[in-house]
Amino acid sequence: MTKNLLLLFVAVVAVSWAAIFIKLTGAPPLATAFYRMSFATLFILPLALRKSLPELIKIKGKILIVSLFSGIFLGLHFATWITSLDYTSISNSVVLVTTQPIFVAILSHLLLKEKINLTILSAILLALLGSFIISGGDFRVGKANFFGDVLALIGAIMAAAYLMCGRVVRQKLSLFSYIFMVYFISALVLGILCIIWRTPLYPYPPRTFLWFILLGLIPTVIGHTLYNWALKYIKAYLVGITILGEPVGATILAYLIFKQIPPTLTYLGAVAIFTGIFLVFWNQKRA
Repeated sequence: MTKNLLLLFVAVVAVSWAAIFIKLTGAPPLATAFYRMSFATLFILPLALRKSLPELIKIKGKILIVSLFSGIFLGLHFATWITSLDYTSISNSVVLVTTQPIFVAILSHLLLKEKINLTILSAILLALLGSFIISGGDFRVGKANFFGDVLALIGAIMAAAYLMCGRVVRQKLSLFSYIFMVYFISALVLGILCIIWRTPLYPYPPRTFLWFILLGLIPTVIGHTLYNWALKYIKAYLVGITILGEPVGATILAYLIFKQIPPTLTYLGAVAIFTGIFLVFWNQKRA
């Protein structure tokens, strides 16, 4: 469990860079998401061909179908969540997209028969409260925000479905076979969405492509790959709740890079998030 927690911590730190790189690209949301997953796929391709080609060729049936859906869910997660920021406040988007641990817990209980006790549920709610506090508590309800709020909520559901698929497939499939398929399908889905919404994929300055590459490498190849590695050994809702550490990491990085001083409430929110995560894993260790 200690090794798993350490690697999940590395994953959270890596994924926390996503918000920084997205801000630096200055590109449209769908284009950013497309290049993120495209470069991630290219980085994984040599490893997949070297280590997993025989396995990739033989994938069929339920494993193939669930892997394809996992890639679709991941692509839709990035598309809906990032786009939601254009239609609603950051606070609304953050609060709604971080509800994914609730959906993961529900799906884990219904589909995988993984029991969720009252302590774990309370800890998840505490971590979600921390996320709400970090967002500033400025949760607005109104017609102007409705479309963006719906997109953010769909993003949370898609993230939960993506984690659930990973939990199922990783019991049967090696890491590089799985993530190559997922990242490739995700990039394909995002490419199709870019065509539908006529999002330009060029021209962008070389520096923007540098941020695209780093976005594909650090938060995705390192961060998401470690999450998918963990899904073989750790229940989906445990992986899901650790993702709530991302806004804390992003806040720290924003302070270090952009000198954005976080509000006092951010510290309280961080304490709530990490307390919730600690309680979930402590309860799991006792069990």
